[in-house]
Amino acid sequence: MQSTTTPWALGDYHRFAKQMVWGFGPTLVAACGISPGQRVLDVAAGTGNTAIRAALAGADVVACDLEPTQFEAGRREARSCGVELEWVQADAAALPFADGEFDVVTSSAGAMFSPDHQAVADELVRVCRPGGTIGMITFTPEGMAGEFFELFGRYMPPPEPGAQPPGLWGDEAHVRALFRDRLSSLELTRSEYVERTPGGSAGFLDFYKRTFGPVVAIYERLDDGGRAELDRAALGFVDRWNTGAPDGPAHVPVEYMLIVGRR
Repeated sequence: MQSTTTPWALGDYHRFAKQMVWGFGPTLVAACGISPGQRVLDVAAGTGNTAIRAALAGADVVACDLEPTQFEAGRREARSCGVELEWVQADAAALPFADGEFDVVTSSAGAMFSPDHQAVADELVRVCRPGGTIGMITFTPEGMAGEFFELFGRYMPPPEPGAQPPGLWGDEAHVRALFRDRLSSLELTRSEYVERTPGGSAGFLDFYKRTFGPVVAIYERLDDGGRAELDRAALGFVDRWNTGAPDGPAHVPVEYMLIVGRR
């Protein structure tokens, strides 16, 4: 596959992930029961949030992502943790792996951003062996992330025809329809974590503008007036969700869904 430039190449995703969502990895590894000797595929792995944790649990791990610029930071993080894993550039909707190749297939806040949800679900099932486990962490449409997607989506180019919004991966009925009767069990559990930054609501927004690639890309395509308009809207959005003290660090609760299916 040729190198692909995506918004995820902008900013500093590893810094973002370590500060905001690094707790997803241990949560998903534990939920999937990943153990020594298993072969694990982490889809849309980013810089290895879940993949590295699976390797630390003793699994043989392949981390794949559409954006290969993430791999350098991922390799550094893996080395610092004392583990090795394979890094492969791959589209979540067209995985370059054999049928039933993996005991566990995971994705934490990654594959949900692919526009073709059905293709992603089909691929996750296809590469998971019969009796294996599929585990995902996604964001719900009703929580902070759902409003985040809606707000920033207003400033993005129109999606391609047929593209589905990522928040649908947090809708129970949608997820069950995607996997249909191909799983022997499917557990969907809502939970919450808190994103924290210094500097209150303004510091929270500034952190996203510096580190989170899709937000960086949106601001880059706007003129000065558009940036000022988005700043006002985004700061109001953060203020509504921020539960921290007005003069203290931002504390923003985010609802997510833990998806665990057995093939």
